[in-house]
Amino acid sequence: MDSSSEPVTVSGENEGAVLTSKWVELQSPERADSVLELLRNYGASQTQISKLIRSHPKLLSTDPEKTLLPKLEFFSSLEISKVDLLKTLAFNPKLLAVSLRNRILPTYNFLRSILSEKNVGVIFKHNSWIFLEGHCKHVVPNIGLLRESGMSQPCISFLLTRGTRVLMVNPEKFGQLVSEVKEMGFNLEKSTSVNALCALCGKNKLVLNRSRELLKTWGWSEDDFPSAFRKNPQCMVVSEKKLMQAMDLLVNKMGWSSGMIAKYPVALGLSLERRLIPRCSVVKVLLLKGFINENLNLGSLLKPTEKQFLEIFVNRYLGQVPELLSVYQGKNKCLP
Repeated sequence: MDSSSEPVTVSGENEGAVLTSKWVELQSPERADSVLELLRNYGASQTQISKLIRSHPKLLSTDPEKTLLPKLEFFSSLEISKVDLLKTLAFNPKLLAVSLRNRILPTYNFLRSILSEKNVGVIFKHNSWIFLEGHCKHVVPNIGLLRESGMSQPCISFLLTRGTRVLMVNPEKFGQLVSEVKEMGFNLEKSTSVNALCALCGKNKLVLNRSRELLKTWGWSEDDFPSAFRKNPQCMVVSEKKLMQAMDLLVNKMGWSSGMIAKYPVALGLSLERRLIPRCSVVKVLLLKGFINENLNLGSLLKPTEKQFLEIFVNRYLGQVPELLSVYQGKNKCLP
């Protein structure tokens, strides 16, 4: 039998890693060994290595010194931890398949012409697809359109870092997206326009439309949703479960009107466990004991920093309500 079609057990400390012919026909088991050894030396786990090979079998036939090592060295030079680097490569193994000279480096140089080294690392960690698809076909013309439309450079940098995927859509569709954002009254010199572009792009728009329908069942008017969206676009792109839990807490358990939430839509985007429930619990206790006014504005609960909230609503009343800190910490439940 031809050795290239036989199962090959690679040497090294992770014994039993068997590579079968359905993944790749090995021309050189020795080269495969060298590739795997190089990946191990970079700290890749057996699970990560297996995922890399399954997704990109030809990696085993790559020249470890001339092709693979330069890519690993380049990726390691980015401002990203080795743990995050290996997670990204395991998630997107094709990064090791594209040309360093013709695709990866030109894309990196383009990004660095706009962003800091740190933010390029952020993009690699969260939106590494741009290193596969490159920047010329979509990203460059889309950024050009934003500049022509008056978007400020800080906002372009923010979008490139936070919403890289948005800039990778077809330029024609992207132009329609920009027009929609402008028609909704967003100022392209403000960061909220970036959040709006992200919220209206791709699957997010489906979530957005679902949120609109759900909030109508809570009494939001036709004007409430666009008004809330202009204030805080990303808060409208939350899961149905989270939106319903937040509205139930704020309207049914705390007694604020649905219209009040429309004025402070940021509430829908805050963490229930870390922000809303602890603060609402404290306010509920103080309301029941008559220490604060029943007409408390929702903004008074949302705007303070944690330190400010503790000072205003917890420390001030500890003498009269000793259990208040426990309520805030979730040790003493007061909300049904």
